[in-house]
Amino acid sequence: MNDVTDEKQDRATKPAKSEQTRTLILETALRLFQERGYDRTTMRAIAQEAGVSVGNAYYYFSSKEHLVQGFYDRIAEQHQAAAAEVLDGGEKDLAARIRGVLLGWLDIAEPYHEFASQFFKNAADPDSPLSPFSPESEGPREAAVDVHRRVLSGAAVKVDPELADALPRLLWLQQMGLVLFWVYDRSEGCANSRRLVERLAPVTARAISLSRFRILRPLVQETHELLRDFMPTAAGMAASGKPGRTAGRSSPSKGNDGRGGRRGRGSTP
Repeated sequence: MNDVTDEKQDRATKPAKSEQTRTLILETALRLFQERGYDRTTMRAIAQEAGVSVGNAYYYFSSKEHLVQGFYDRIAEQHQAAAAEVLDGGEKDLAARIRGVLLGWLDIAEPYHEFASQFFKNAADPDSPLSPFSPESEGPREAAVDVHRRVLSGAAVKVDPELADALPRLLWLQQMGLVLFWVYDRSEGCANSRRLVERLAPVTARAISLSRFRILRPLVQETHELLRDFMPTAAGMAASGKPGRTAGRSSPSKGNDGRGGRRGRGSTP
């Protein structure tokens, strides 16, 4: 009987230990990215600092890019939790909901501001898996779109059904604009980014409110079509809700150690 109990306990402990190891590797990587820079940090250095073997590091994250995808996942999860405090608290004013969600993102991202520009250099490449429009980033991207969908669904202002799919994605694209502004914001405590949110939220809410009127609805639809048709291909697919690029996808990038590494459990697809 005791042997059976011990076996069950071992099984329950393994997933927890696995998650702890994965978290340790991710935390170590983020610290080294901040201290040494993304380009100068190797998977070998991350493994050494984390106190795990290089093979173990590659088991959980097959490349540095997958480590950053893990970071994206974490930010998305934390943002969803922070947004819930705003969206589930009874606030119905659309401007307040937009403001709370965007300020919540800035609060969560603040500790990573110093090395955000290093990520952006890679994320700005449309062929990079770190691009917010890439197939690899679909999970965090759709999580963010869902937050904006909830912003709209719980507001006093009702969205026209014809715009129900377009508006959450347009709000996400607006958030991407804020992220770009934040990356280059050198004001103390990123105060300029916060001021931008304070100005942006009521203007956006007013525009959404006006979109209910038939005379202005075509303008919103045309804006959505412009973004869909003239942004880079992956971005257009994201804005239109179409699936991302799949044909011709390259294999996972190799780390700085020259190893390919296999996709590990818990890594972003």
